[in-house]
Amino acid sequence: MNYLKKYLGIVWIGLGVFAVYYLLVNQAIDMWKIGGEKIVPAIIYTFVLCPIIAGTMITFGIYCLKGEYDTE
Repeated sequence: MNYLKKYLGIVWIGLGVFAVYYLLVNQAIDMWKIGGEKIVPAIIYTFVLCPIIAGTMITFGIYCLKGEYDTE
């Protein structure tokens, strides 16, 4: 079971990186280009959501890889 937790740690890190990529490339960059009313959601995606998502998911994945959630 501990190996499964470590494998899922890699999955969490990958999901964190993919989520940030998706938010920036598919959402925020288009909104930055459009401008106007879309600038506020672009700021929220870029400076609020991306650091929160990346920080939590990647940190959780690193803890899984280190064995913080292993049972004995």
